[in-house]
Amino acid sequence: MQPRDLLKTISAVLDEAKGQDIQSLDVRKMTDITDYMVIVSGTSSRHVSALADRVVDRLREHGLRPIGIEGKAQGEWVLIDFGDVIVHVMHPQTRDFYTLEKLWSKEVAQELPVTEKAVQKPRRRTRT
Repeated sequence: MQPRDLLKTISAVLDEAKGQDIQSLDVRKMTDITDYMVIVSGTSSRHVSALADRVVDRLREHGLRPIGIEGKAQGEWVLIDFGDVIVHVMHPQTRDFYTLEKLWSKEVAQELPVTEKAVQKPRRRTRT
């Protein structure tokens, strides 16, 4: 699956599962660890875990597995790494404290709409 398609699928799953304040950031100009970041809030620890599970389950249906999942046991902040897309599922208080959107500021990162239709051909990255 192409990175933009992966981003759209993840955003759609989070929207279906009632994720709050879904933000998709294009961070290709800032880092080479990933192309996109998705940040979403859940209403409770159970909702945060459910959002993370839903994303992992849906992408598994497409034959994709995450490289890693961190923080699921605590339920405050779950990070799911799909390589080209990293998903941060957080409690609103945790999100406010860490302000990832400011860290990956809009001056450099390009915020993407959740339902953007254009699909761009991804650039190739070499990993060592």
